[in-house]
Amino acid sequence: MSKYGYIVDSHCHLNYEGIIEQQDDVVQRARAAGVGCMLSINTKLRQYPEIIDIIEKYDDIFGTVGIHPHEAENEPDVAVQALLERAAHPKIVGIGETGLDYYYDNAPRDMQAVNFRSHITASRELGLPVIVHTRDADDDCINILTEEMKKGFFPGVIHCFTASQRLADACLEMGLYISISGIVTFRSAKELQASAKTIPLNRLLIETDSPFLAPVPHRGKKCEPAFVANTAEFLADLRGESLEELSEATTQNFFDLFSKITPPAKAAA
Repeated sequence: MSKYGYIVDSHCHLNYEGIIEQQDDVVQRARAAGVGCMLSINTKLRQYPEIIDIIEKYDDIFGTVGIHPHEAENEPDVAVQALLERAAHPKIVGIGETGLDYYYDNAPRDMQAVNFRSHITASRELGLPVIVHTRDADDDCINILTEEMKKGFFPGVIHCFTASQRLADACLEMGLYISISGIVTFRSAKELQASAKTIPLNRLLIETDSPFLAPVPHRGKKCEPAFVANTAEFLADLRGESLEELSEATTQNFFDLFSKITPPAKAAA
């Protein structure tokens, strides 16, 4: 375990169907599995109040504000100011998730790009990390991130990374973090497993993306934050690191990136 005494689920959706109905039990199981901090991600502004309800209920859960690329057409008029105002809440610690999804193309690509850039602007202005979703959009994602980074640095993480090594290298070069989900445990995920070995330990995060993508040995179940422990164990073995080393690094990286969160006092010991 890390010097904080726990690991972190850096990306979950605790207001989603399959989780919200048993929210208290899910949180308790996570804590029992050694998960001491969870980040519940906003994907629709109209559901932002649900995020607030969760983070105000549990001391060890924090939240973000954002519009998923799937929702870029449903919520097209998001203004940077709307993100800034909602991010003023003391437990809202990141911007997103946002980005580009060309696999499903649930929203026009130009609207996804506008949405993405608005979130980056808010991230840059506040110094809060932007949480990036990217799928089958490597070229445009790299181009937008590069163009926006030239306007001024902003912190961020590529969540649930499944993209090319080229995108990983480009994002690392920009100073961004990369987060690995339970997909890495899948037998078919050979390319992702190879990429996961190349991510510097000081730029690595772990997540569940609950209620999706349950890792082995929980495939077929609704994913929940407790399962991040399985991903951590698999990833440590894959990379040739001890579980303690990986847990400590990914937890420290989380607090370094989401710097609005005050780490527990134990960390200073």
